[in-house]
Amino acid sequence: MTQPEGRRKRSTLASVATAAGVSLATVSKVVNGRDDVAPDTRAEVERLLEEHEYVRSAKRRVPSRSRTIALVFDDFMSPYATELIRGVTDAGVESEVDVVVGRFSIDRAGPSSGAGWAQRLVRDGRDGVLVVTSDLTLQQLAAFERARLPLVVIDPVHLPRADVTSIGATNWSGSLSATEHLIGLGHRRIAFVRGPDGAMVGQTRLHGYRAAMTNAGLIPEPDLVVPGDFGFEAGLAAGRRLLAMPDPPTAVVAVTDVAAFGVLQAAHAAGLGVPSDLSVVGFDDTYMASWSCPPLTTVHAPLQEMGRVALRTLLRIADGGTVDSHHVELATELVVRASTGPPQIAR
Repeated sequence: MTQPEGRRKRSTLASVATAAGVSLATVSKVVNGRDDVAPDTRAEVERLLEEHEYVRSAKRRVPSRSRTIALVFDDFMSPYATELIRGVTDAGVESEVDVVVGRFSIDRAGPSSGAGWAQRLVRDGRDGVLVVTSDLTLQQLAAFERARLPLVVIDPVHLPRADVTSIGATNWSGSLSATEHLIGLGHRRIAFVRGPDGAMVGQTRLHGYRAAMTNAGLIPEPDLVVPGDFGFEAGLAAGRRLLAMPDPPTAVVAVTDVAAFGVLQAAHAAGLGVPSDLSVVGFDDTYMASWSCPPLTTVHAPLQEMGRVALRTLLRIADGGTVDSHHVELATELVVRASTGPPQIAR
């Protein structure tokens, strides 16, 4: 610790002691994890430490026999998350690293808002963090840097800085191939169910769809691109909206498999056959894609491999190594199943 940093930390501890109405020695006990502090006092000191953005030195972390990393989602109740968890934990077993799965608060004023989050992760002995499909802020990135806590993002919503290391898939070319598959079957009115506004993954997949349509001399009609959010309910709503059009599409590309399942449900509820009346393509190739009725044509994103690469990259950074590129994309591949076919000549 440099001398100015040491003076700053001592000043912060003194301020916390004054605000909490306790001695500096008591604050030091809390910082060092001593158990001879009353629970209420400890809670108040911890709160003030977070308020003052105090970051414990790495040497104060509780020693452990193995390294531990945090894998954090904004929503891990999905087939997509299951595939990533499998990849990360498999790599963790290979590297003798423990993986703790947790939730990311999307509330900018919540427990994941900044310095407090980074401090808790350091206090809990985490050696690095994998954040999945979440919208990180500059405040959060700065907090991770102050805590010297390595970070890798998987499928980021957006990255406020270009130097943040991230792992993704070739979303543009995957969506391009999905749309080209439908064009090759003879479809011309092809809709796209997109992701949330501003989400990099959804925007890139939308651009792939538009590129395929334009390359085929087709104009992507604005009404055929409908809002979504990666989820089933949004896919269901989008499917209903598209099928209620006076001239509905004959095929739909959905931003995720789960959204595609919603479109399938809308088609079934409308009494339409898939693919006889409507062809549907998803994206991700989660394990449920082959279980749907009919089995879903989809773009295979190597989610488990993305998890493995993300963990190995995080450990390399934690060990003081460098990365060849701040953003790595793994190849996608179209998997054709029974949910796509040629359009009917007459509806």
